[in-house]
Amino acid sequence: MKYLSIITIVIAMIGSSFVWAPNNNEEAGIHFESLSFDEAIKKAKKEKKLIFLDAYAVWCGPCKMMDKTTFKSEEVGKVFNKNFINIKIDMEKGEGPEIAKKYQVRAYPTMMLINADGKVEKRILGAVRDNQLLSEVKDFVK
Repeated sequence: MKYLSIITIVIAMIGSSFVWAPNNNEEAGIHFESLSFDEAIKKAKKEKKLIFLDAYAVWCGPCKMMDKTTFKSEEVGKVFNKNFINIKIDMEKGEGPEIAKKYQVRAYPTMMLINADGKVEKRILGAVRDNQLLSEVKDFVK
């Protein structure tokens, strides 16, 4: 009986290690940096990259869907993390309203590739799947 208890405890410990094991999928996808727009411009100049700006609103259903699907895609993450400075800005808070006005953001999600001079190189309107997003930016990747 004592051995049965020990075996049960060992099996429970082994099983729980799978539950608590790190999930590599959490690392997949686009890594959005916590930068202000001006900081992203400076970094884009320094690294000679475009900025990928996800202009969103917290109440936007398609924005939330993209956060859970498209932006979590491993393939999308590889392309975007290598080629762009990735930032997300809520267009209704902080610096968002000013950026929304400057770049005429009128629908969500609006995604833009912006150069280091602040000029929009590409605008993508509405929710897109991973393969669509990759197709939209293919001319801007190395």
